[in-house]
Amino acid sequence: MKNILVIGGGFAGVWSALGAVRTARENGTDPADIQVTLVSSGDDLVIRPRLYEAAPESMRVSLDRVLGPVGVRRVAATVTSFDTDDRTVTAIGRDAREIVLPYDRLVLAAGSQVVRPELRGAEHLFDIDTMGAAARLDHHLRRVAEQRAFDGQFTVVVVGAGFTGLEIATELTERLRELAPAERRDEVRVVLVERADVVGPELGEGPRPHIAGVLADLGVELRLGVTLEEAGQRSVTLSDGEVVPAAATVWTAGMRASDLTALVPGERDRVGRLLVDDHLRVQGVPGVYAAGDTAAARAEGDHMVTQSCQHAVPLGKFAGRNVAADLLGLELVPFAPDPYVTCLDLGPAGAVLTSGWDRAVQMTGQEAKELKQQINSDWIYPPVDDADKILRAADHRTTWPTEEATG
Repeated sequence: MKNILVIGGGFAGVWSALGAVRTARENGTDPADIQVTLVSSGDDLVIRPRLYEAAPESMRVSLDRVLGPVGVRRVAATVTSFDTDDRTVTAIGRDAREIVLPYDRLVLAAGSQVVRPELRGAEHLFDIDTMGAAARLDHHLRRVAEQRAFDGQFTVVVVGAGFTGLEIATELTERLRELAPAERRDEVRVVLVERADVVGPELGEGPRPHIAGVLADLGVELRLGVTLEEAGQRSVTLSDGEVVPAAATVWTAGMRASDLTALVPGERDRVGRLLVDDHLRVQGVPGVYAAGDTAAARAEGDHMVTQSCQHAVPLGKFAGRNVAADLLGLELVPFAPDPYVTCLDLGPAGAVLTSGWDRAVQMTGQEAKELKQQINSDWIYPPVDDADKILRAADHRTTWPTEEATG
């Protein structure tokens, strides 16, 4: 039996495993000849793009309902080391015992994490990088709202005006008003801190005027060209000396690939992603592929993929297709995702949809919001329980589980 081992239970890992099974079955391979195994420390696929929303604990899908119906073996464990010469992975199971997993082909899809800052009071910072962290923030805001009144009780400081920062900042304007008593809703403040002198520095000029207008309409206060100097339980100090009373400070500035990429003897980019070729093979490391936020892959010419669900899904499907094809002696296919688009949620002000790497605005307001809600509540969820639907959705030629694929 040949072993395909997938590390990571996020979007890229799940779709890598499913894509590998689909390719093997399409080519008449006996299920007894190739075993696909996915290793993840958690039991769920966390719908990470939705963690800026309220009730984040519900943003998940059982991995067993996605992987089980198509025969993917799931191992609940934490990976500790790789041996790319012997082609083994070592992990620690939930019973604290060491597990050694052999592989013929490996897909590293271990995701990314927010880069936590080293500053005074960093332990007081919140983030929404994981379900647990997002739930901690949500519960904290609810508890604070019930406490005796204090200065900044309905103020949240958000650090970083990128994708995540903009989505949580605009969403919080509404969430805080729902938590505040009617007579104190005028105390609601969201303060957005950004090191650059513009909001959404990586978003470019296209959507920026619309985003800036929305922030002004929602009353989000901007602090541009400054950084966070110190965090406290009920206030923060900015680099220009301003002290902002606040019930919570949410850190969203900076992402880095999983630390597991450092265990693979391949070249990495500035955020720790492994450099891969057009077929998602890690350069210089035979038998190892990378997908999702651990892969520095090119798309649509010389553009580098983003660390986002939009690229994690097709990266997973292509990696799964190619890793199985590699074992079966089939031709590999070059990574070719759908054209790049961005749909940024702007809370009660709707959303903004852009297309292309220059992010030309295509849609705004409620129309864009309806599309964003469809993406968040439908498109990014894999089918469950039904093997035929799951495998149809795993086709690398479709980025999202379309009605045709899943119906």
